[in-house]
Amino acid sequence: MSVKFITTGSLTALIAAAALSCGAAQAQSRFAFNSPSAQQYAPIEQNDQAADAQLDPRLQRQIVNYASNEAPGTVIIDTPHTFLYYVLGNGKAIRYGIGVGRQGFTWSGVKQVAKKAEWPDWYPPSEMIARQPYLPRMVAGGPGNPLGARAMYLGGSEYRIHGTNDPTTIGKHVSSGCIRLTNEDVEDLYAHVQVGAKVIVLPQTVPAQVAHRAPTPDARVSMNVTPASGLY
Repeated sequence: MSVKFITTGSLTALIAAAALSCGAAQAQSRFAFNSPSAQQYAPIEQNDQAADAQLDPRLQRQIVNYASNEAPGTVIIDTPHTFLYYVLGNGKAIRYGIGVGRQGFTWSGVKQVAKKAEWPDWYPPSEMIARQPYLPRMVAGGPGNPLGARAMYLGGSEYRIHGTNDPTTIGKHVSSGCIRLTNEDVEDLYAHVQVGAKVIVLPQTVPAQVAHRAPTPDARVSMNVTPASGLY
């Protein structure tokens, strides 16, 4: 993986954006080195090492048994248990720990991956700017960007599966609807997922016995954003 750098001069302007993009409430702690005596540059590789060290073992990437009627390559978001499954077939899946929407910002439905991007730029949507007018209108891709190392955009929505430089948010309900993984995990998922892949997002209220299985075609739900959530 190539090493990318960001100057401290640009970090102050990004803290507020990182804290609010898809609900990253704890992002400021990831920029604690931004002080006059701090190093001028910080390699992104340090973030990946921190992610490995901090993740609960159950949230770490692993191949698991997973019964599913879905084709290999399908992505299933288990919202209540904060897991993402990438279906391998033959009763197996890669399971990743994720951060999901906070209360009032969860949604469910079936989408497709419309496009993929490495180190994507972030353009806060108009609805988010209306709620938080101090946000920047654009943040260039890089280690300080709230979308992290990779993003997979879900067609017909403003939602994304993306990375984060704050692994403490993995396993929590913290975002405004986007699905986040550590940068290391999102790079791994990005390498597997193809444009056009099906993404099934299970609702927050799904029964436990259903959440551990992919839904059959008649059990899938349509897009259902709670009224208070907006779209982000």
